[in-house]
Amino acid sequence: MSKHPTSEKTISMHNIDMELIEMTLDVMKYAIHRITNTSLELGSPKKEEELRRLVGETITDRGIGGENAFQLFKDVLIKATVPIDHPRHLAFVPAAPTRAAIMFDLVTAASSIHGAYWMEGAGGIFCENEAMKWLVSLTGLPKPAFGVFTSGGTAANLSALVAAREYWRKNPEHQNIKGLIITSVGAHSSVKAMAKVIDVDLWLVETEDAMSGEALRSVLKTLDAQQRKRLFAVVGTGGTTNAGIIDDLSGIAEICETEKLWFHVDAAYGGGALAADSVRHLFNGIERADSITIDPHKWLFSPYDCGAVIYKDPQLAKEAHSQEGSYLDIFKDEGAHGFNPSDYQIQLTRRVRGMPLWFSLAMHGTDKYKWAVEQGILLANLAGRLIEANPVVELVREPSLSCVLFRRKGWTPDDYRDWTYKNQREGFALVTPTKWKQGGAYETVARFCFINPDTTEEDIVAILGTMG
Repeated sequence: MSKHPTSEKTISMHNIDMELIEMTLDVMKYAIHRITNTSLELGSPKKEEELRRLVGETITDRGIGGENAFQLFKDVLIKATVPIDHPRHLAFVPAAPTRAAIMFDLVTAASSIHGAYWMEGAGGIFCENEAMKWLVSLTGLPKPAFGVFTSGGTAANLSALVAAREYWRKNPEHQNIKGLIITSVGAHSSVKAMAKVIDVDLWLVETEDAMSGEALRSVLKTLDAQQRKRLFAVVGTGGTTNAGIIDDLSGIAEICETEKLWFHVDAAYGGGALAADSVRHLFNGIERADSITIDPHKWLFSPYDCGAVIYKDPQLAKEAHSQEGSYLDIFKDEGAHGFNPSDYQIQLTRRVRGMPLWFSLAMHGTDKYKWAVEQGILLANLAGRLIEANPVVELVREPSLSCVLFRRKGWTPDDYRDWTYKNQREGFALVTPTKWKQGGAYETVARFCFINPDTTEEDIVAILGTMG
């Protein structure tokens, strides 16, 4: 019996295959442990010099090996991060992806689906669209309203504002003038940043609280003829990131309809609360918007990165965003007919980031989502009562959605800073200060933002206890 010679290349490839199998098992063990672990370490950032000393050079000519690299990640690098789903991570807008969504995020990555065009991503895009139907139903927008998933609120806001600008520019009189948008000072920073990106001016309504229809009307009265000609959109907020404040969406919508202005609602954070029956009425008027931003990776329990932009008239977005190119023509052919997400937002290349949301919704049902969102609202109200009963702290304003602003009596900005760093350094909690305008001046205050339904009353009491 003759033996076939085994080439060096064959042996080499076999070794690589075995290494990949072993690494896959290691990764799956890590993922299972991470998903099932109920006692997460908070983690603490380290300076780059210290991380460099601990891990050395990781990108080399011949590589350091998968096992070595993964061990460095588990032993050093992951411990220099703060998990967004830690029950005592109450800073910024945290997140709490369901275990189902995390698991399916692995499936999404492993499946290598390009989610730009139906021709190559039909199955994955179908899943996304099922989840999108539910999101659209929460807004109350009439048919044919629909949307697409984006990388986050910034990309969603940019996509909506580009669509608004291009619709405005259909009028030949608007071709060679710089556009103008009105929003409030409490609007998210991405709205202000994206105005720069699309090269339009921004008029800020001076209110940290809800922007009312009356305030918007007052601003319109101050505009001269040229400014009024340049004005093409108003951006309202459905839950400010800082304090959970919802603008007067009905009042703003009425004015926008009368004045023929595009009405965009940034509900990146607060949009999740559309699922909560207890506060849904606070969003009345959102169903009259021309476009809406919602981030499922904030309050709808998806992994990063998963934002969404929804349009009342998707055709207007398609006219603004659809890309042309000879190599793209096949995707427009009748044989490839279907929904092409890349036609409705700024990104051509995109992963099917809505799939983990779809799987989690399919697994748990929408009632479970309603319950989880309501928990964040209940926790905020509970924190408000605990603060009122605590003699060393006081509410700055009543809790709104899942945000709570409060002050530690007698503290300076440095005290808040030192308190934040101490809690994080000790691996206990991440709660950061913010600023709130009171009586014409900005004051440093503390802030809770509740997203994770696993946060407990004991967690809140313990955090307040660290304030002395």
